[in-house]
Amino acid sequence: MNIDPVLAVHLLHRCALGTLATHARDPQGFPYPTVVPFAPDANHRPVILVSGLAEHTRNLIADPRAGFLVVDAPGGDVLNAERATLLGRFVPLGDDPHVAARYTRYEPDAARYLALGDFTFWALDIERLRYIGGFGRMGWVDGTSLDALAPLSFDDERALWNAYDSSDARRDGLELLGVDRHGADWRCDGRRVRTPFEPM
Repeated sequence: MNIDPVLAVHLLHRCALGTLATHARDPQGFPYPTVVPFAPDANHRPVILVSGLAEHTRNLIADPRAGFLVVDAPGGDVLNAERATLLGRFVPLGDDPHVAARYTRYEPDAARYLALGDFTFWALDIERLRYIGGFGRMGWVDGTSLDALAPLSFDDERALWNAYDSSDARRDGLELLGVDRHGADWRCDGRRVRTPFEPM
């Protein structure tokens, strides 16, 4: 079935947690799953913040190939929930202040971990993903076709964020997290939500 890649984009921006499956070093080769918070970057890649002491970080250093599962099941019905399994390779992002600024907007608690000095950002370069939108609605999406539009620059997104933050449209309990060409991400009463834009 042909899947509109934008469906997967919106899903990645709605979810705040993912299941990261790395290749274990010991016992060698076994899948090693763990749950991690994440934030999407401007290219819709999941960005994670991990400790150098964590088993999954050591696994990624040895073998960057990984699977990453995101699920949006607000009612708990995971079999009929929208979900995607991403396959690709994680890459370290280094000390980029733009990455840290965006990530901490999505995950404010991350600031205390960054202060420890042992945590680093990694992003998943998506090679393929399997999207399931419910029973009988599924298909593969190539990572290169996830988004044909050029991403907003950090400065452009920051300008939109600042404009909202200082406008009369701002509301208590509603915080703008990020903007891209397909939608806007919000924190609404503590929960991450997504407002899709109408296709042009």
